Amino acid sequence: MADASAGPTVPPLVAQYLDYARFEKRLAERTLALYTLDLQKLSQQADKAGVALQQVGQHHVRRWAAQLHSQGHNGRGIALILSGWRGFYTWLGRQGLVASNPVQDVRAPKSPKPLPKALGLDEAIGLADFENQADDPWLEARDAAMVELLYGGGLRVGELTGLDAAPGKTARGWVDLEAGEAHVLGKGSKQRIVPIGKTAVAALEKWLAMRAEGPGAALSTAMFLGRYGTRLTAASVWQRLRRRSQLAGTATPVHPHMLRHSFASHVLQSSGDLRAVQELLGHANISTTQVYTRLDFQHLAKVYDAAHPRAKLPPGK
Repeated sequence: MADASAGPTVPPLVAQYLDYARFEKRLAERTLALYTLDLQKLSQQADKAGVALQQVGQHHVRRWAAQLHSQGHNGRGIALILSGWRGFYTWLGRQGLVASNPVQDVRAPKSPKPLPKALGLDEAIGLADFENQADDPWLEARDAAMVELLYGGGLRVGELTGLDAAPGKTARGWVDLEAGEAHVLGKGSKQRIVPIGKTAVAALEKWLAMRAEGPGAALSTAMFLGRYGTRLTAASVWQRLRRRSQLAGTATPVHPHMLRHSFASHVLQSSGDLRAVQELLGHANISTTQVYTRLDFQHLAKVYDAAHPRAKLPPGK
C-alpha cells in the first residue's frame, strides 16, 4: 500500500492506484505527490456528495470542476487535476470496477492567453539605436543588423537565422537591399516578402562588408555567422540580444520574439490596419493577429489615464 511519503491518508482504492503508479508506471515522487493531492480532492468531493468513488458520474465531475474554477483555479491547473482523476478512473476500468470513465469527456475551462510582451516605443528605438563601442566591431555590426531586422521587419528568430547572404536555389531566405525587402521562409514553409526600412538596409550593408572579412565567410552561405564561421543559431541570437538589451538599459531582458511583438504593436498603433499587420507577420489566421489589438488598447488606456482630465477622481473622492 502507498505509504505516508506519498501524501496524506487516502482511501484504499486510491492507495492501490498510487502503488500501481509508483511501482508499475514508475512515476517520479513529485508526480506521485501531486496525484495524491488531486485524488484526495476527488475523495473529499465524493464524500460530500455521498457517493462512492466507483459511483461518481460525469455530472459530479463537471460540478466539481466548476467549483474549482470558482475557487480561483485557472484552466491549466484544473486540466492537470482532471488528468489525474482521468488516469485513476482509467485504471479502475481496467480492474473492472467502473463501467465508464466519468472524467473522459470533461474539459477544463480555457485560460485566457497572456498578452505578448512588447517594448514601449522609446525603449524599442533606444535598443535599435544602441551601439556597443566596447565590443568587437565585427560582432557589433552583426548584432546591430540583427536587431534592425527583428524589430524593423518583425522576423521570427528562425526566419532570421535562415537568411542567406545572397539569393540562390537552395536559399531559404535572403535580403534584397536595393528593393528594401526581406524574403523569408516562415511557418509551414510559406514564403513572404517583408519590407525593411532604410536604417535596416544601412545596417545590413555595413554588416555584409564586415562579414566578408570574418571567419568562414567564403565557405558559408549564411547571412549571420558565429565566431567560428558557421550559421548563427537561434540560441546564440537569444543570448546576444539579451546581453545587448541589458547593456542598452532596457527595463527587462529582451528576446527575439519580443521585438517581433514590438514591431506588430507599433505598426498597429500607427496604422490601425490589422490586415496589413497580419500580412507582415505571416499569420495564417487574423485571430492570431488580433491579440495586438488588445496591446493597442492597453497603450491607448495608458495615454488616457495619463492625459485626460476626467480619467482621475477629484481630490478627496
